[in-house]
Amino acid sequence: MTRPGNTELDGQGLGGMKEGKYLTFHLAEEEFGIGILKVKEIIGMMPFTPIPRTPEFVKGVINLRGKVIPVIDLRLKFGMDSIPYDDRTCIVVAQVRAVEGTTSIGIVVDAVNEVANVKAEDVEPTPSFGISLDTAYILGMAKSGEAVRILLDIDRVLGEDDMALLSQAA
Repeated sequence: MTRPGNTELDGQGLGGMKEGKYLTFHLAEEEFGIGILKVKEIIGMMPFTPIPRTPEFVKGVINLRGKVIPVIDLRLKFGMDSIPYDDRTCIVVAQVRAVEGTTSIGIVVDAVNEVANVKAEDVEPTPSFGISLDTAYILGMAKSGEAVRILLDIDRVLGEDDMALLSQAA
């Protein structure tokens, strides 16, 4: 439902909904952020149980205090090269929309940086790349000094097919 003045919903601009606190993390040389309200916790790497016949980016599931949580490697989901996990690699447990409500997923990232406060005036729209490229999962580009952080809509990073697959895995 769109409401007058809500630019986030009516597609006419960025609006204040992109302003707020974001957990920032690194993948390769890029810095990303997801809304802090989506983050449940950050945990160190732990062994996961692989699930047969799943895409390469689905690393498997973990048992987190008695709850089975699917884990994805965001590098692989975004088509980046795989690297060995090290002592800075961690799992961000996030709450995402699923077919039947919400669910928790683990997201493997290279390193967590900080919780950053992003102001609306620092967020630029996702650039048009001039080709048919699905960037619906990008909320915007947040300027931070000379750097740019890619703000992710974690609910859209995984498509419906991916979410259905993860729901079955868990």
